[in-house]
Amino acid sequence: MSNLSEHFSIGEFTCRCGCGFDSISPELITVLEDVRMHFGAPVKINSGCRCEKHNAKVGGVPNSQHVQGIAADIVVSGRTSALVADYLERKYPDRYGVGRYSSFTHIDVRQAKARWRG
Repeated sequence: MSNLSEHFSIGEFTCRCGCGFDSISPELITVLEDVRMHFGAPVKINSGCRCEKHNAKVGGVPNSQHVQGIAADIVVSGRTSALVADYLERKYPDRYGVGRYSSFTHIDVRQAKARWRG
């Protein structure tokens, strides 16, 4: 399994359907490394890259950032999803997508600001 950075490997981001789609944004990896360092805790990738078929199967929106390889749904060990979302919104007030969910936080590196609750 190839390392993308100190704490993340490509296998963590590969589409879960088995198709092999794994084109992940280096900018996203940089943001996730920052999250890891800020909280001093492991970051679990619940969902990274998704092919269109898998995205539809899991109920993703048709224009999902996951399909573009620029998004991840994450859980930071020992931290609430709200705390993680708060940090990301403070760190990147004018860009990126941050989605607040009860059990995970969505982060994507689109250049426009987007915020929502799921």
